Amino acid sequence: MASVNLRQNESQDSLLKRFRKKVVKSGVLSTVRRKRWFVSKSEQRRMDKKKAVRRNFRKSYD
Repeated sequence: MASVNLRQNESQDSLLKRFRKKVVKSGVLSTVRRKRWFVSKSEQRRMDKKKAVRRNFRKSYD
């Protein structure tokens, strides 16, 4: 779990900014979004394959 302590003479905005950075860096939100729905292994493989094809197409296009 991400936690931050208020530093001396630190504003609430900068504290919130530090907290958001820490949450993003820890990958908590991406994990929650990914596990929101159940995806079977075969469907996950299919999605990964589609992503790889798109990624390779974009790389070859440049």
